[in-house]
Amino acid sequence: MIGDEVEITIVDVRGDKVRLGITAPKSIPVHRREVYNAIQREKKAAKEPQNNAEEENKEEPEKEPQEPAEKPSRKR
Repeated sequence: MIGDEVEITIVDVRGDKVRLGITAPKSIPVHRREVYNAIQREKKAAKEPQNNAEEENKEEPEKEPQEPAEKPSRKR
């Protein structure tokens, strides 16, 4: 048992391979390592284009108009 809701059972043993059975509520995701890693890569890839798009769509803050600087007058 893992916690109160997840049960792991040995289903079969053949040579150096062991098959496991996992009983868990649907609210708890259960994946093999390679499947879990693929899901994480997909989530990361899905976020990257959004981040780039957000950065491209960011508006630069409006700059207040500046009055032209006065030219120094030359007194002779």
